[in-house]
Amino acid sequence: MKTNHSNFLKLAFNIAKINLGKTRTNPSVGCVVVKDNSVISSGYTSSNGRPHAEFNALNFDKNFKNSYLYVTMEPCTHYGLTPPCSNIIKKKGIKHVFFSFNDLDPRTSNKFKQKFFKKKIKITKKKIHEYKDFYQSYFSTHKKKELFVDAKLALSKDYFTISKKSKWITNQSSRKRAHLIRSEYDAIVSTSKSINNDNSILNCRLNGFDNRKPDLIVIDRHFSIKKNLDIFKNNIQRKIFIVILKKNIKKKFNFKNKNIKFIEVKSLTSKSDFNYLFSLIKKYGYNRVLIESGLTFLNKLLLNKFIYNLYVFQTLYNLKKEGKNNASNSFIKKLKFQKKVKVNLNSDSLYKIKVK
Repeated sequence: MKTNHSNFLKLAFNIAKINLGKTRTNPSVGCVVVKDNSVISSGYTSSNGRPHAEFNALNFDKNFKNSYLYVTMEPCTHYGLTPPCSNIIKKKGIKHVFFSFNDLDPRTSNKFKQKFFKKKIKITKKKIHEYKDFYQSYFSTHKKKELFVDAKLALSKDYFTISKKSKWITNQSSRKRAHLIRSEYDAIVSTSKSINNDNSILNCRLNGFDNRKPDLIVIDRHFSIKKNLDIFKNNIQRKIFIVILKKNIKKKFNFKNKNIKFIEVKSLTSKSDFNYLFSLIKKYGYNRVLIESGLTFLNKLLLNKFIYNLYVFQTLYNLKKEGKNNASNSFIKKLKFQKKVKVNLNSDSLYKIKVK
């Protein structure tokens, strides 16, 4: 029986999605081990980045000899906080390694070929087109040393972001998909205005995703956030940061919730102000953040070219007089709504628009 190597690599990418946004500075890698055309083991990068996917897939008392290993990114070869994955691959007698991406880390990039050649382990690099942007955030944060910022927005057919009669514009299928998208980021950034208006929780309310709540960063320059919001109830499993202006720093002492941390900035109006804020967020260990806010804040980030990808959930319906916007939607209207995500949302559509 002929082996479909592409399908096993696709499976490895799907497994890598499990901890996407939860591996800190390391990439979220997926690994599948195949013998006699059957999957005998799999693994993905652990939370906070260690152990790596290959170790998690091979660290079992099984006969892996002459099996095929499919991994989304080339195995590491250097000693860091853990031994290199190339060691356990050689030890377990893997016959052939398939991978899709080279790592950017100079300690590892293209180094494993020589090690595997000595052990007569075959190596094949195979690209999977539908996952060509999978490591966009990892490559961006390492090459440009900047925070990777995506955004999400819900729109009516006539480009309104707010319904005067309902809390939601999109249907339940879209909202569930939005929760899944949230799970792939290590932090959500919103504004106190948006959260105050909707009493938003901004977590992942899906079965099996109880422990995948992204941390929350609230832009609240004048410290106007309400103290009795749902986000402050039972927030033990997630960190919440509030961004305030230094001149309002005394106000934070009126806040009794000990689980809240504060980020202080002098100003938040110019592009350099946002660069400074995002650098602070990155210093806290975050690499992938998702913006969920109103048009006013989102427009600033779009105009200053901070957003990499914009997820747009759009209904088939016009809100007409029942719709409104708190800021101009002219920038949104100029975006090309072409790349529709292939997912069944009943009457809604989802677009992933590459902005940067």
